Amino acid sequence: MPEKSFSSQKDNIIMSHIKFEDLLDTGAHFGHLTRKWHPNYKPYVLMEKNGVHIINLDETISAFQKATEFIQSVIKRNGEILFIGTKKQAKDIVQQEADRCGMFYIVERWLGGSLTNFTTIKKSIKRLKLLEKEGSDLYENLTKKETQMLNRERVKLSDQHRGIKDMRKIPDAVVIVDGQYEATAIKEAASMNIPIIALVDSNTDPNIVDFPIPANDDSIRTIQLIIGSIANSILEVKGASKDKNDSDSTLDKNVSDTSLVEPIDEEE
Repeated sequence: MPEKSFSSQKDNIIMSHIKFEDLLDTGAHFGHLTRKWHPNYKPYVLMEKNGVHIINLDETISAFQKATEFIQSVIKRNGEILFIGTKKQAKDIVQQEADRCGMFYIVERWLGGSLTNFTTIKKSIKRLKLLEKEGSDLYENLTKKETQMLNRERVKLSDQHRGIKDMRKIPDAVVIVDGQYEATAIKEAASMNIPIIALVDSNTDPNIVDFPIPANDDSIRTIQLIIGSIANSILEVKGASKDKNDSDSTLDKNVSDTSLVEPIDEEE
């Protein structure tokens, strides 16, 4: 993928760190079998051991730092991030961490067109909200069988869209677990010039994403550490922004209160 020019706002970026020891402890350095590797992954390989590639965790830390700096610059512009992780090891973590930092997520099977045909997805979400609305006209004068059919449709749509139900536009960036597994999502995001941050293992071409984070994408503990740390970096910016707004509000109030005080004439 040709390198895109993103305006990285490094001023006032809050540094979010991930420790070498923590990555090592989760097994983030274990890649795939050497015969399954992608040649473009070479810059991230430290060595081969027992037929397995060992990932250079210094490269992981450097890549993570670049990715979180970019993510924080998006959040500082009031941008929105979509987390994507539909593989078994990732889905619970992705949902939990996206919820925690107030971002959107997709953890069920990727629906083709979720980004490239978002207008249709919005219509489907609108239908879901109508089905979920209490006292909806849809349920009036229906047979028991027809009501059951609508309930099944509601449950299906709810599973598909629960993480993007309030997403009104395409995201400003996507965070993906396993670049190979989510190839369709990556193709859609790339075609729409949506910046892609992805956890990539040694069997994946890192050049298909904008911010590859080299690590073991099959380890639940590694996924938890990296996705959790990304969520923390988002919360750090949100917290700093809230503190600044609260401080500005207090200052405005103090100035306003001061203006109400009548000046006291000094006696000579």
